[in-house]
Amino acid sequence: MELRSRSVRRRYAAAITSALALAVALPAATAQAEGGPSDIAAQGAFLLDSGANRELWGKDADTRRQMASTTKIMTAVTVLNKRGLDLDKQITIKQSYRDYVERTGASTADLRTGDTLTVRQLLYGLMLPSGCDAAYALADTFGLGNTEAARTRQFIAKMNKTAEDLGMTNTRYDSFDGISANGDNYTTPRDSATLARYALANDTLATVVKTTTTNQKAVNVNRTYRWDNTNKLLGSYDGAIGIKTGTGTAAGPCLVFAARRGDRTVVGVILNDPTNRYPDAVRMLDWAFGTKTDAKAELKLRQLPRSAQKD
Repeated sequence: MELRSRSVRRRYAAAITSALALAVALPAATAQAEGGPSDIAAQGAFLLDSGANRELWGKDADTRRQMASTTKIMTAVTVLNKRGLDLDKQITIKQSYRDYVERTGASTADLRTGDTLTVRQLLYGLMLPSGCDAAYALADTFGLGNTEAARTRQFIAKMNKTAEDLGMTNTRYDSFDGISANGDNYTTPRDSATLARYALANDTLATVVKTTTTNQKAVNVNRTYRWDNTNKLLGSYDGAIGIKTGTGTAAGPCLVFAARRGDRTVVGVILNDPTNRYPDAVRMLDWAFGTKTDAKAELKLRQLPRSAQKD
């Protein structure tokens, strides 16, 4: 009887030891997936463990919403996906690009007619100040057709083809910059996270989107452009590496963001945050990394110069 009792106790102890070992071995994200960050005001949100390509948490993750200037992530990806792309290819700014910005009241890199910039420089103008003029220049250059309208339409078609190839089944683009005439420019938090993960795998784009400020001199004239990144998480949140802001009347404030700590990268998406997207992004990242940031006491958002674009 005593032998049997000792045997039962040994088996029980072994089971407890095994369970404890398993609990230690499980990644934090496994436990996190059962809960989620609290008080997220965004209408749609998503968190992705980029390395493992694993969903961590979502809120209305598959509901289609307009995305405003976060569209420009795909604009950049479409340019960078061009076979044999020369990042030093020179592009001359047309008056029509400036007219477009003036006509639509869009965010701008303040490109000057007749200035020549490289593709690489225009990617900075696209992603940091959210330049719709830079987006127009890139779409006009890399689309096919005999007119600007034809070229930009074909470029947008390539954006949609890339979305299809990436499995972004709930995403559609009707513009190269997020200014949607008919509201037919939409995505979901899940799809946006898929795109962000893909975009960060491109070294050029990853370098661009984590840059807080850049000075770029035009190729043909003595003019230097200073562009500040509209993403205030950069330089404010530990490990933040991008990616893109967006704001529109229908879309509301949006943010596609990412942070890296150690060998782990987390991508987040916020669509239409009616209060403040940055504290929500901080709460989401803190939850993903298992950390705690007191947004009021510790997080001081990087302040943009008065001359900087707001997006």
